[in-house]
Amino acid sequence: MNTKLKSGRGKQFFAICCLLLSINYFPAAAQDLSLIPMPVSVQKGNGSFELSNSTVITVPAQQPEIQKVASYLVAKIKPATGLTLKVASGSFSSTIEFVINSKTDTQLGKEGYLLEVTSDKIKISANAPSGLFYGVQTFLQLLPKEIESNKLQSAVAWKAPAVTIKDYPRFAWRGIMLDVSRHFFSKEYVKEYIEQLGRYKFNRLHLHLTDDNGWRVEIKSLPRLTEVGAWRVPRTGTFGSNEPAKPGEKPTYGGFYTHEDIKELVQFAKDRYIEIIPEIDVPGHSMAAIAAYPELSVTKDASIKVNPGTKFSTWFGGGKFEMHIDNTLNPTDEKVYQFLDKVFTEVAALFPYEYIHMGGDECYKGYWERDPAVQAFMKKNKLKNGEELQSYFTKRVAKIIASKKKKMIGWDEILEGGIAPGAAVMSWRGTEGGIEASHLKHPVVMSPATEYYLDMMQGDPSIEPPVYSTARLKDTYMLNLLPEGIDSAYVLGGQGNLWTEQIPTEAHAEYMTYPRAFAISETVWSPKNKKEWNGFVSRVEDHLGRFDEAQINYAPSIYDPIIDVKKNSNGQLTIDLSSEVQNVDIFYTVDNSIPNQYYPKYDGTITFPEGADMLRVITYRNNKPMGRLISLKAEDLEKRVKK
Repeated sequence: MNTKLKSGRGKQFFAICCLLLSINYFPAAAQDLSLIPMPVSVQKGNGSFELSNSTVITVPAQQPEIQKVASYLVAKIKPATGLTLKVASGSFSSTIEFVINSKTDTQLGKEGYLLEVTSDKIKISANAPSGLFYGVQTFLQLLPKEIESNKLQSAVAWKAPAVTIKDYPRFAWRGIMLDVSRHFFSKEYVKEYIEQLGRYKFNRLHLHLTDDNGWRVEIKSLPRLTEVGAWRVPRTGTFGSNEPAKPGEKPTYGGFYTHEDIKELVQFAKDRYIEIIPEIDVPGHSMAAIAAYPELSVTKDASIKVNPGTKFSTWFGGGKFEMHIDNTLNPTDEKVYQFLDKVFTEVAALFPYEYIHMGGDECYKGYWERDPAVQAFMKKNKLKNGEELQSYFTKRVAKIIASKKKKMIGWDEILEGGIAPGAAVMSWRGTEGGIEASHLKHPVVMSPATEYYLDMMQGDPSIEPPVYSTARLKDTYMLNLLPEGIDSAYVLGGQGNLWTEQIPTEAHAEYMTYPRAFAISETVWSPKNKKEWNGFVSRVEDHLGRFDEAQINYAPSIYDPIIDVKKNSNGQLTIDLSSEVQNVDIFYTVDNSIPNQYYPKYDGTITFPEGADMLRVITYRNNKPMGRLISLKAEDLEKRVKK
């Protein structure tokens, strides 16, 4: 032993080191478990627990909700393992024990849990069944990745390492928005989407049910909303560049959810402790409703159709734009409020939760400003501008929603002209709206573009579907959900938004959602001081392996090279290459050949040779390609030069 340890201070230091080693408190121990989101506290033990035919899930007697969580775990374990675990009350030799605390652990709250894994027992304890459910999700992540397969996996030891995990969420609102208006997604797929959200401890699914491109929820008192508004002419191609309907062409693309569909989705989500928040987007983004009931608009234009992805607006920058087709409800017409009362009556009955989202974003006011009757109404009611008129509309809608015993939430434009009493704000135009709403003492959900917009490009623009901006995984992960100046007491949480203008298929919805949803999950659940980029990326890579087993699509963009182009003092193009992940090599060519591991490896700034017309780059790890091949012509490189 080192003689320095003979001193009192040395002995004290040695004792502390031994204690740390005994509980495996070092961050690497937690990282080894590849858990997403990272728990509050992880202490590794010795040994492991192995599932077998004799393993029994024990639950308290006569508690059907806990029984339902146990049945969920049975169903998750069986396909890959072939094991059918029994659920019972009592004592058994090999158990997964569910316990509801007899005395409330205030630190855990309603959604927290304590997961204890030893060699002969697993114990999940919580204050409420929701906590048990989240404990189950963490336990499943402790098992080998093959547990995610839907097919029997032989020669796998179904072991979970001994560990004690104490965990609870940072925020109450942990959400993802799925836009089912621009492209309709079947009830069956929405269930699959919900299933994955539950696995990563999200508890809100915001369904964007109405927009210019489709009305997706049955309103029995207004049948034309789905007879007409749910269908448009079929188009394939870049959204915003599609052709309008041709004479005689039938609207056959679309769909909607019946009342029974919605009830089924709500129950499915409820069983996974997810609330579905419905959005009826008004007064703008209402072309599908106007196509069904043209009298709801100022223009009353009966020729308006559900938009199939054609360009009908011009954007000038700075949030300024002009609509060339009227897609806005008339805020001065009492019949509009009667219409909305019918809509929200049925919506409120279908969705048994606290909030209804009324949209409120990107409302074009030009048609209002040009209408004499609207201007007379504004003068009579002393409304100075279009923002105050929209505020008048929003406050009327808030009262309608309140009459259904619900609270209203809207995009941050509802702040303009004066916010409705009691309304919550979803801050999407950066973080400013959230900061303003918090100072006004209104609840806030942070959902800022571009970082939390899942429709953004997440890799090199040359290989991504074209969108106006990019949010890489690191951009999403590193976002500070509580920016300087915000009153955190009013922040409910955060939400990612998947707008689907450019997302026509289920596979592409998954591609755009993951892995960025992992980053959002960790931000809204884990303590801020647990966030660490390199460790997160390592865990992401492991979870992509789990997605491979489950046959769920995802974007491999984290492996793609990042290309930074500048010009040196001699006017030559210079190229710097990097990657979001560690331990990859980047290979490149400038001679039109296709690079692999036998071509030049990037080790510093590349000066693009005079006369060269193509840069190609790809990443490798251990002699295997990881990223996708990126090819850029010289003129494309010129366009990327940072001024």
